[in-house]
Amino acid sequence: MRKQRPKVFLDTSALIAGIASSRGAARAVLQLAEIGLIEVIVSRQVIVEADRNIEEKLPEMLNEYRKFIEILAPALVDDPQQKDVKRFLTVINPDDAPILASAVISDADFLITWDRKHFIGKNIHIHSNLKIVTPGEFLKCFREYVE
Repeated sequence: MRKQRPKVFLDTSALIAGIASSRGAARAVLQLAEIGLIEVIVSRQVIVEADRNIEEKLPEMLNEYRKFIEILAPALVDDPQQKDVKRFLTVINPDDAPILASAVISDADFLITWDRKHFIGKNIHIHSNLKIVTPGEFLKCFREYVE
């Protein structure tokens, strides 16, 4: 019996890192998605933030980013309702609560982020089954998954 593909929610930092770098863990995560080994999920907020940040900081990559998103075709979830965000306001920085709520609502297995300060090491697992990891940590988990 074939295992179900892991569902990974990418936050803005992981998405931009994967697109901006020609190699590295975040790029490897996107490559796994490109070949269909994982399912990538993002929220509208992630797409808007990534677009805005790339336009502002890496304008030469904007067209490449937009084409990549079109090719990757991640599952897109709506931004969460306020009641869903409110559930996480005591757990995480208020600016990050909508991202966490979107990841939980999307039923993702992993939230991949580079935001160690606000996401990594928090007790978020108490409030959901979501595993919050860096791109490199996800790759380690993925290796175990395929073995």
